[in-house]
Amino acid sequence: MYWNKSAECMPIGKLKKLQYEKLKQLVDNLYSFNPFYRAKMKDSKVTPNDITSLSDISKLPFMNKSDLRDNYPTKMFTAPRKDVVRYHVSSGTTGKPTLVGYTKNDIEFWTESLARALTSIGITDDDVMQVSYGYGLFTGGLGLHYGAERVGATVIPSGTGGTERQIELMIDLDVTAIACTPSYLVHMGDVAKKMGVNFRKDTKLRKAVLGAEPWSDSMRSHIENELGIEAYDIYGTSEISGPMFTECAEKNGLHVWGDMMITEIIDPDTLEPIGPGEEGELVMTVLDKQAMPMIRYRIKDLTSVNDEKCACGRTSPRIKRITGRTDDMLIIRGINVFPSQVEHTLMQIPQVGGQYMISVDRINALDYMTVQVELRPEAFSDKVDDMLKLKKHISNELKKYLNIAVEVELTAPGTLPRFEGKAKRVTDRRKM
Repeated sequence: MYWNKSAECMPIGKLKKLQYEKLKQLVDNLYSFNPFYRAKMKDSKVTPNDITSLSDISKLPFMNKSDLRDNYPTKMFTAPRKDVVRYHVSSGTTGKPTLVGYTKNDIEFWTESLARALTSIGITDDDVMQVSYGYGLFTGGLGLHYGAERVGATVIPSGTGGTERQIELMIDLDVTAIACTPSYLVHMGDVAKKMGVNFRKDTKLRKAVLGAEPWSDSMRSHIENELGIEAYDIYGTSEISGPMFTECAEKNGLHVWGDMMITEIIDPDTLEPIGPGEEGELVMTVLDKQAMPMIRYRIKDLTSVNDEKCACGRTSPRIKRITGRTDDMLIIRGINVFPSQVEHTLMQIPQVGGQYMISVDRINALDYMTVQVELRPEAFSDKVDDMLKLKKHISNELKKYLNIAVEVELTAPGTLPRFEGKAKRVTDRRKM
């Protein structure tokens, strides 16, 4: 099923030619009319004349989140204010927030991308989609809302919170698809059980579009097996517009529409491009934005790219599930640890539920990591020996996969925090 077959299945040679033409025009315009980009290019000793092929994109300077914060609020905008129809703002937890502006055409570009994405997983005008991402300055809610409406689905703009009411609406309105964070869907499943609701039997919910936080294939299996819902990954950042790309029905990578975006993977240490299949840092160039174009934006997410034609027939490159972020990596006694590795390991253990928390402390100059693990009801016991045996098993599994010993704390079902938005699973007290 395709939304825009001519674009989604464009021959690769034709697609690369289109990418080059759009890149050339974008570089010409920004160099000529935008002081920020012109200064960046001059610092890198590159001009539009140096861009004679698609591979010449590597000559252009990178952009970082610090560029957006340093030029806050609108110094990087390339459209007059009267043409900007919307602002979205990302969180400012590590400094100034980043502001993203949209023209009418930018909203259309974003909506088109999501219409393609949702169609690729089988969402149609027969579906009722509950959008349980946050609405407002966060891009998730409105992005999925517009995309679902574009394909003709009936949208319930439920946002976050009021979980019991959301489950009631799910039943009453015959919801078939939901968009939310994976952690919130797991929380919904827990609340539903307490309400006596079985997602498989009592609802028509069959598809979930999950993103806004890293999650593993093991978490996907947990959701699909526990709730009977097909779980699809969605990806995007506010800087490139918002959520834009999903897996297709093949679940073999997220399609990044090549006519809208150029995707690169670089070595985060050397900043040199690396080849297909090799994991590195994701870099994106947005080809069609008017209010705030982005050239070679370093997203910090770790993934790899597959540029072969997908079994679904789409020719745009695919990125693998995000495995972590270069700035989320924890270094524990010289070992690199990503939260996604912890989740992957825990989800392989049948006695473990869907909730966990990680904390890191520094005691007498040494780093210690503690993982709190919530158990399934049938696994939790008041028998001390059983709990000690399970704790040792979980500790051994984590050590095997992380190459470092961690402290494990077992908790009763329902005791760890639940999150209606992005899950906050890591507390690094070394930074406090």
